[in-house]
Amino acid sequence: MAANFAELDQVERVDLSKRTLPMDDTPELRKAIEEGEIHTLLMTYVHVTGDEEMLDKFAPHIKSPYAYPPESIPAELQQELREKLLHVLVTPGASAGDPSEALMHRMMGVGLAEEVADEFLPLLYDQIGLKPEMPRKERPGRKPADPNFKVLVIGAGMTGLAAGVRLNEAGYDWEIVEKNEEIGGTWWENRYPGVGVDTPSHFYSFSFALNPEWNNYHPQGNDMFAYLKRVTDDFGLRPNIRFNTAVEKLVWDDEAAVWNVTVRKRDGSEEVLRANAVINGHGPVNRYKWPNIPGLESFEGPRLHTATWDTSIDLTGKRVGVIGTGASAAQLIPAVSDTVDQLFVFQRSRHWVMPSPAGEDLVTDGVKFAMRHIPHYLEWYRFRIYWFAADGLYPNVLLDPEWPKDSPSVSAVNEAMRQFAVGHIERTFAERPDLKEKLTPDFPVFSKRIILDRGPYFTTYLKSNVHLEQGGIECITPKGIKMKDGREIELDVLVCATGFDVANMMGNLEIVGRGGKRLRDEWGTEDPRAYFGMLIPGFPNYFHTVGPNSAPNHAAGQNLISERQVNYAIECLDWINAEGKKAIEPSQMAFEAWQDKVDDQMVHMIWSHPRAYSYYNNSKKRNFLSWPWRLIDFWNACSGPRKDDMELS
Repeated sequence: MAANFAELDQVERVDLSKRTLPMDDTPELRKAIEEGEIHTLLMTYVHVTGDEEMLDKFAPHIKSPYAYPPESIPAELQQELREKLLHVLVTPGASAGDPSEALMHRMMGVGLAEEVADEFLPLLYDQIGLKPEMPRKERPGRKPADPNFKVLVIGAGMTGLAAGVRLNEAGYDWEIVEKNEEIGGTWWENRYPGVGVDTPSHFYSFSFALNPEWNNYHPQGNDMFAYLKRVTDDFGLRPNIRFNTAVEKLVWDDEAAVWNVTVRKRDGSEEVLRANAVINGHGPVNRYKWPNIPGLESFEGPRLHTATWDTSIDLTGKRVGVIGTGASAAQLIPAVSDTVDQLFVFQRSRHWVMPSPAGEDLVTDGVKFAMRHIPHYLEWYRFRIYWFAADGLYPNVLLDPEWPKDSPSVSAVNEAMRQFAVGHIERTFAERPDLKEKLTPDFPVFSKRIILDRGPYFTTYLKSNVHLEQGGIECITPKGIKMKDGREIELDVLVCATGFDVANMMGNLEIVGRGGKRLRDEWGTEDPRAYFGMLIPGFPNYFHTVGPNSAPNHAAGQNLISERQVNYAIECLDWINAEGKKAIEPSQMAFEAWQDKVDDQMVHMIWSHPRAYSYYNNSKKRNFLSWPWRLIDFWNACSGPRKDDMELS
């Protein structure tokens, strides 16, 4: 399998720090300016010239992408901008240097057609790469990391790799233990046709490793893997990664103040590693779940799960059944619909589907050139897509206490978004009222994960060989599926796009903390709780990233969450190092107060709506997954530990 990915890394490598002016006036540059995104071109131009007059000209025409009527920037004004930008890029001495913070703040507001509050500026400067954080080793007054303090990281996915980069930068002794033969986590394991990401590509990447090479505005799985592989190699992480090794057990040694970590190698042998701290980055989406349907094991044909796809199975000309219509299914269904003979989609629950603003989703050669070579273009593009995929969406998940309780929305803002999604359904299925009924949910938008339609998903259901079934499955038979209405549908291949066991955040790990305290006794299989989504009393120096109530379910941003949780963990380690201590954990009082705070806030969130139910909830309907505040609140809180809540030893 590795050979299939090798070719993806053979693309131009550009040192973004060497983008300089003036540039050569080439056909490639002219093409880049012609194809570039107009708001980003405006930000780029003002950044290098300080020309506020152009901001004044554009401001009356720029609108939010959710506004109606839609934005209309005069063609002659766009042409004027493109000509002026070309001139300043190719003319020696035309650049005025970097703008002041006041001007940058104004640029943000004009470019977005909305005010950007001061509180967002540190996050934006950091996340869009314009003012990266100072490396820890260079920070004045920081005590150097103890070279004998070892940090073990579980998993070489997005969070684990971020941990490796930052731990290395901070001067700690560290090692990543990865169960697979390669890095990437879910982007190494998931190989089903159409696999990709709903988060925009140019944001779904590290702030310290911006990537101008995306082929799509929402990354395909192969490109996502290639990006993470490049980060691994560019930052020299590979020598510190132990591959083909699964972590099975963590046991805290009270006397030595270390974790004894039992790992199992590919040959079946065991080894016990010792680490002063553990950052668990194994993530919640690598433990796939088969549907609980009678007869599943009896099916005689190939039975696949999207998370463990067998690439040797050829679906061409086959009668294929897909159970599930969530995010994975929405990518798989259009990808295989033209090659199979008949495709039967078994919908267990409806999902809200939003059209992609990126249209056909392909990044043109001209835009790639702009990303690679035009100073500041990539950063300002990342700024724009971050803003409209992040906290700008937060009002959608807040319950309006005056809003009717029996409504399929929770506020006027949320209702407007619902109408937008309903419009997509009505436009697509104007002549198919049967499909319109089957695909229209009765719960609020954002109470469940939204499906991104890049164009071919909804229209796939209009194909004559695609059949959407929602009557309910009675059982699976050796030859196919028997429906509750008595029909039997014969299948050659059965695909289960049925997600992951997210609630079991420990997976198969056994974790034993201080005094023999077992985390399984605390969490069970579906009720995880942690202080700030990461820390648990009695489990010193254990950081469970992407943990309970830390998922940004109102917005894109898992990459931001991963980076900031790693930052928080290292800030904790720096603190105990500075204090000459060995371990950190939250007090029981702080832990309980945090749970109360989360529960109190959750009452005001969309996930408390009576019709809201998804994998965010456990069987008792408690939302164990979602972060109920804004991303900016998470980013700020992760600047370091609240010392009054912690116990050092």
